[in-house]
Amino acid sequence: MLVATKDATAVETVCGDEAKAEVLRTSSSDVLRMTNLRGEACGVGGADGLELGAVSREMKNLRVVLVATRNPLNVGAVARAMSNFGAMELRAVRPYEKAWREAKSAVGAGELLARAKELANLAEAVADCSLVVGTTAVGNREMKHSLRGLDEGARLIGKRMETGRVAVLFGSEKWGLSNEDLSYCHWLMRIPTRVEHRSMNLGQAAAVVMYEIGSKGEAKSSEIVRLNAIARGKKAEFAEMETVERIGEALLEALRKSGYIAARGEAKAEEKLRRMLRRFSMEAADAEVLLGMVRKILWKLEQK
Repeated sequence: MLVATKDATAVETVCGDEAKAEVLRTSSSDVLRMTNLRGEACGVGGADGLELGAVSREMKNLRVVLVATRNPLNVGAVARAMSNFGAMELRAVRPYEKAWREAKSAVGAGELLARAKELANLAEAVADCSLVVGTTAVGNREMKHSLRGLDEGARLIGKRMETGRVAVLFGSEKWGLSNEDLSYCHWLMRIPTRVEHRSMNLGQAAAVVMYEIGSKGEAKSSEIVRLNAIARGKKAEFAEMETVERIGEALLEALRKSGYIAARGEAKAEEKLRRMLRRFSMEAADAEVLLGMVRKILWKLEQK
């Protein structure tokens, strides 16, 4: 679990070229005041947060997804942190009704929360994304995905946001992301906290992640971007998760009809298949071709 406790750890704030790390010891009731440190200290901000100097223009492609969040202060703190760093798309999956309703009063983030989407399942929340990254403190969890540190993860997320939408998932305050939730992820990311105190408050964790992703995007050299674009000819467009889900559904049906999986093992097979397809990280064109192939195979099986 990345966000299981009320205690805070470190939040990094930046003003121009000067970086300062402050250890903030606070309860969750103080989070709404603390997550706006960067904007207030630097004298920047705005209703939508998009004018911040350290925000990359690709931040519009970032989707922050909260899964089964229960504390309204945490929801509000996440929204405010997003606004601070220019991530303006919030999605909530199965939020606790009271928390979702009361969070609307979050200072400085009311407009963002008003536009936030409430969804019944995670598949729908990430359907339009080409990369899905889960956050975790690891702990005693058995790892079934590649795990990356925040620095590397933010760099990879920033690169992918150049060509498509990316979802970053945060789990509930108590349990984090479930194994089923994680099956929708391509890989996992961890904030490098000390082993003795791994978990972070949800609002602060979101602020650290938003800052790191935004700063990685801003740090790119325009010359490097230009040379890479020339070398590639054009940027690859990666498959959205809606297409990948359709591939998974068709494959699962083909596996059923072929007798490869039994009814009692279907749920586990579906989870394994979902993880496998995300490891492929397919380009959009390849995904459409594969979907057509699988549908043709399924059609042939149904003729027998």
